[in-house]
Amino acid sequence: MKKTYEIEVDCANCANLMEEAAKRTSGVKSAAVNFMMQKMDVEFADGADPKAVIKEVIKNCKKVEEDCEIYE
Repeated sequence: MKKTYEIEVDCANCANLMEEAAKRTSGVKSAAVNFMMQKMDVEFADGADPKAVIKEVIKNCKKVEEDCEIYE
């Protein structure tokens, strides 16, 4: 399953850090952040619970960019 989330991030480098953090999250098959559009596409692994996984994605993104926001 693939979902798109609105994000709020201040710079392109921060967006790249968020993308890498999302990709390393368990339950994420792939992730891509579009800084210009302020969107994050997340493809979840088979059998993963998207709501639980996105909470972990948010937590991991905040570790690398604490003032970022991801809107479910």
